[in-house]
Amino acid sequence: MKRTTENPRRQSGFTLIELMIVIAIIGILIGAAVVGYKAATKAGYEAATMQNLHTIAAVEIQYFNTNSRSFGTFEQLTKEQLLTSKFSGNPPVADGYVFTLKVVPKTPTSTSSYTLNADPQDPSSNHFYLDSNDSSIHVNKGQSASTTDPVQ
Repeated sequence: MKRTTENPRRQSGFTLIELMIVIAIIGILIGAAVVGYKAATKAGYEAATMQNLHTIAAVEIQYFNTNSRSFGTFEQLTKEQLLTSKFSGNPPVADGYVFTLKVVPKTPTSTSSYTLNADPQDPSSNHFYLDSNDSSIHVNKGQSASTTDPVQ
């Protein structure tokens, strides 16, 4: 009976190079997934914030029509249960954005008005603005938005 001996260097398994290539590919896939996740999260926060702005504008009109033609602060709107408790903070923070509502009370010579800003906690996100004179949402990439910024 003839005995065959295999080359001792020839063993089954993966070489170090093969393992390094697999690890590099996995790293690239994870990196792409993280970038995609961050972009999706950012887009989701911006969409939720625009919806919040529309909701606040609608609630302000409702409050205006039932409260002596005056607009309400976040405190008044949450107290009346027109807004949820997520807007009860000072300042309210929701969906990655800080909301600032400035109400100008009515006087004998002028009507009440408000301005509403939504500024991101992530500086790479858009800033939004809405006021009582215009139901359009204005957007600014680098700083707090105002009426002079483009409409979304």
